Amino acid sequence: MKILGIESSCDECAAAVVEDGQRILSSVVATQIPFHAVYNGVVPEIASRKHTEWIYGVVKEALDKAGLGPGDVDGVAATAHPGLLGSLLVGLSFAKAFAWARGLPFIAVNHMLAHLYASRLLNDNMEPASSVPADRADVPYPFLGLLVSGGHSIICRVDDFDDITVLGTTIDDAVGEAFDKVSKHYGFGYPGGAVIDKLARSGNSEAFRFPMPKLDKGEHHYDFSYSGLKTAVINQLEQFRVANGGEKAAAGMEQANIAASFQKTAVEILLRSLFRAAEDTGLKTIVAGGGVAANSYLRARLAEQQDLRCIFPPLDLCGDNGAMIAGIGYQYLVRGERSPLSVTASARVGGFKRRYP
Repeated sequence: MKILGIESSCDECAAAVVEDGQRILSSVVATQIPFHAVYNGVVPEIASRKHTEWIYGVVKEALDKAGLGPGDVDGVAATAHPGLLGSLLVGLSFAKAFAWARGLPFIAVNHMLAHLYASRLLNDNMEPASSVPADRADVPYPFLGLLVSGGHSIICRVDDFDDITVLGTTIDDAVGEAFDKVSKHYGFGYPGGAVIDKLARSGNSEAFRFPMPKLDKGEHHYDFSYSGLKTAVINQLEQFRVANGGEKAAAGMEQANIAASFQKTAVEILLRSLFRAAEDTGLKTIVAGGGVAANSYLRARLAEQQDLRCIFPPLDLCGDNGAMIAGIGYQYLVRGERSPLSVTASARVGGFKRRYP
């Protein structure tokens, strides 16, 4: 069964064709980064307008690369939530119209569940992650999920492709959002996650000792907070500098040191809660997904854990893409589920963020 997947939840206009929920026949991602870089962040109005301009061409290219015509696919899947509402509506509306015109089954899916599914996809042309075992497409349930992106930071127990229990989440900023805001403040560049990751490789992660949040009220044992770290890096930098003869590093090295020290603390905040969850649940397999899953420090730290099996998608599938939408869409469709064409988009999903205490 060949499924067309369409993803437009933020600033990536993407479409893909996946066969039998696993084999990627094509994957096209049209990035809007140049249009948002001048603002150091995604502008929702620009994002939705670009999706409107590009969606037809992106879907056609995905079909062409798969060697298929519009009548050769067996179903259509599209992101319905969470994300930017205007952007979501473009991809969702196009997908519904495509399915209606061809008389195809249609399914609306959760973007974050699709990120968890991404590691099950196979494409010999994509770069494999070094920590991914050969049988990563058949990871048995249950396992721990680590969903990390610009909008979400979630630790969850995963019992099926669409059955998760959120154990921990952010009480304020998501980890990817913190990367973007720190990068914007210091003028490192956009997108912040990729820029800081690259810059940090030449920096000293011990140059600054930033604080770790302490969440000890109520049921927040596995939760995260990034507002304090963001404030420390942006507004209180000198308070956390490790003494080095009383002198700052040269300008270029100073930036690299800030990036490396921030990145280390940001990732360690994630790992502290993740390792707690692994110990308490007894689950030894961790599957990561989302844009921050491409972070090299996060991957390296998890690769060090000899008692845990840590699985990442290929780098190409960490960011938003249509293949993960098509892959998880297949699972719903073979189970006999369909979405009505009256389904609409929603910006948020309940339970993905919490308040403190």
